Amino acid sequence: TVNCLDQHVERSPNRVALIWERDEPGTAVYVTYRELLDLTCRLANTLKKYGIQKGDKVAIYMSVSPLSVAAMLACARIGAVHTVVFAGFSAESLAGRIMDSECKAVITYNQGVRAGRVIELKMTVDEAVKNCPSIKHVFVAQRTDNKVQMGDRDIPLEEEMAKAASVCTPESMESEDVLFMLYTSGSTGKPKGIVHTQAGYLLYAALTHKYVFDYQQGDVFGCVADIGWITGHSYVVYGPLCNGATSVLFESTPVYPDPGRYWEVVQRLKINQFYGAPTAIRLLLNYGEEWVKKYDRSSLKTLGSVGEPINSEAWQWFYHVVGEGRCTLLDTWWQTETGGICIAPRPSEEKAEILPAMAMRPFFGIVPVLMDENGNVIEGNDVSGALCIAQPWPGMARTIYGDHQRFVDAYFKVYPGYYFTGDGAYRTKKGYYQITGRMDDVINISGHRLGTAEIEDAMADHPDVPETAVIGYPHKIKGEGAFAFIVLKEQTAHVDRVKEELKTIVASKIAKYAVPDHIVVVKRLPKTRSGKIMRRLLRKVVTEQSSNMGDVTTLDDPNVVKEILDAYQKYKEK
Repeated sequence: TVNCLDQHVERSPNRVALIWERDEPGTAVYVTYRELLDLTCRLANTLKKYGIQKGDKVAIYMSVSPLSVAAMLACARIGAVHTVVFAGFSAESLAGRIMDSECKAVITYNQGVRAGRVIELKMTVDEAVKNCPSIKHVFVAQRTDNKVQMGDRDIPLEEEMAKAASVCTPESMESEDVLFMLYTSGSTGKPKGIVHTQAGYLLYAALTHKYVFDYQQGDVFGCVADIGWITGHSYVVYGPLCNGATSVLFESTPVYPDPGRYWEVVQRLKINQFYGAPTAIRLLLNYGEEWVKKYDRSSLKTLGSVGEPINSEAWQWFYHVVGEGRCTLLDTWWQTETGGICIAPRPSEEKAEILPAMAMRPFFGIVPVLMDENGNVIEGNDVSGALCIAQPWPGMARTIYGDHQRFVDAYFKVYPGYYFTGDGAYRTKKGYYQITGRMDDVINISGHRLGTAEIEDAMADHPDVPETAVIGYPHKIKGEGAFAFIVLKEQTAHVDRVKEELKTIVASKIAKYAVPDHIVVVKRLPKTRSGKIMRRLLRKVVTEQSSNMGDVTTLDDPNVVKEILDAYQKYKEK
């Protein structure tokens, strides 16, 4: 926090640190570096008063706001470890993360506000902590004027902060001490707590923010990501604040109150760099150009895309319509595990070419390699393979909390001596990198990474559904959607009711965005003789490439393919 706050408060205390674009249109709140330090110190002293010490874990379940940023920085200031849980996650998802990380406290709001609707954050926390004995206190801030139930362990945050001192001496930390944990999905059902440390992470976030976006002092940096994701950690909070930037906090959605919201905000706040997700661009593209052209976007210098590979149509629209063909557009590739941007068109030589929908150039110190099936490095250009990174970099994750073996197995065992990203990539004739997508059972719904196993595990709780298989399929707006194949018990009568129940289960166990768009009932799933589900075949069925199923000899009964094709055709006709 000294790098993010104190150093700037000494030099320019009245510089604006955060511009909070609240859900209510046109109600921006400006917070200076001095004010943010004051908030942070009071919050830090409040945490200390209630027994939170260096090394303790604190869950943050809040919508984007100056107070949620102060909560992150307050943890950092006293040496506590924050784990931010996206405020759209269900009580069960929240409880799972609290239990896995052994949190002592939760910081939340009474309610959240999104697209004009109230979200019951405190109620969700109450539901979650019922099963979490490690939680000693729940700090509750006020986002709305509505009263919520307060129990024995609940503490009204603002009241306590008002009584607290506004000076809090920062804890002295080692460079490899833990700064935060953030849960992300893997190919197995259980989300993993990715651990980032102090010095390397902050250095990498700050350098990539400065050089990839060409951030200049005085610019207004607008990353519209939620703080519940790594993008919000690195490019809303830590990177920009370390660089003394003015960072926008966007609490709303791209279509509230109408599809012009982003561009109205760009005009009103005079945003210079705009960093967002392809899924939002694809959504807005459907509403037409007039919503963009209605507003003055002349302040924009740089556009960025994050969270999933951007398709060509969305890239062209973003570049020509939003950026009027005069802004640099950066397709940035990185992961929760990498801490910051690893491959992006900039920094580069002045005016170097940028190819549409391509991340292109590795950042300083990043050494990408492509590997073949046999684990050999693929030399030369115009080649495809598994994307690995050949040497360590400051921002890389250090472990998975409580499961270092899983960390080693997932990232370093597949290709010994290399970090395996889980993504495939193509190296062009000129040596640029283009990311082609995940190589495992992980899908990307609207920029949210989700293991298909997590959805399967949730649906498996239904008493009438002994087996499920979930795959990703191309979706016009979300990038990918979830498509479920299920086997029902023999006597199941109300198929449609079961489908609705499954959707409810997935929403309550994970989150609404994880709910499958399609559920098809089949007699059995395609399995190998060893019992492994061949999801590859299901993908072929859904993407209608059933003419080339590839090798089906390992199936225990090749006739299953025709059964599934028939069921899929029936479902489509219906």
